[in-house]
Amino acid sequence: MTSKKNVLVTGGNRGIGLATATLFADLGHRVVITARAPEIDDDRILAVACDQSDSDEVDKAFQTIESEIGPIEILIANAGITRDQLMLRMTDQDFADVINVNLTGTYRIARRAAKKMVRARWGRLIFLSSVVGLSGSAGQVNYAASKAGLVGLARSLARELGSRSITANVISPGPVDTDMFRELTDEQQSMITKAVPLGRTATTVEIASLAAFLASDAAAYITGSIIPIDGGLGMGH
Repeated sequence: MTSKKNVLVTGGNRGIGLATATLFADLGHRVVITARAPEIDDDRILAVACDQSDSDEVDKAFQTIESEIGPIEILIANAGITRDQLMLRMTDQDFADVINVNLTGTYRIARRAAKKMVRARWGRLIFLSSVVGLSGSAGQVNYAASKAGLVGLARSLARELGSRSITANVISPGPVDTDMFRELTDEQQSMITKAVPLGRTATTVEIASLAAFLASDAAAYITGSIIPIDGGLGMGH
């Protein structure tokens, strides 16, 4: 990619989001992150508060972003939450909250970003799903459903927006070395990594690098795709 673009990374204050925002800034792009209470120690990156479960907050955040750097040209939709529990113990609220943030919230962000992409006749929509979106995971029916929903969202947008040179793709990570993963017990970490053919977790930079490729001119003919980056964990799904 030769020209500088305006990039939004949701959930960009830690983990995969932070690594992605940092990489795009390193590549010379104008980068903004959103989170409920964003904090970032990088003066190249604009931080804007946004709770994507609220449509009014999404609109307000985009007004701020567009006044500061202009329309968003590349969206990396990474923000998400978990409320893990076995289904028979899961409350309606636990299910609804995860769907509202991870799926409906991502739809709100994508809808707002796409308005300006359509006018510009160029854009990149990149959605962070998960290997569990296709393989399932006990105790995560809400999270897995929300991540599976992103596939239908992205593929529908690929069909709706392709004539305007807007691509929509899904990244499907397996276990990643983040604070969330490190909070697991040693036994849980070991059990997960043993299930991965490559025998390790991904680094956040590996996920970020895939996002950077999908945003580049080299990936202009890739759309509606689900790209696993899971060390082989999800093979066959």
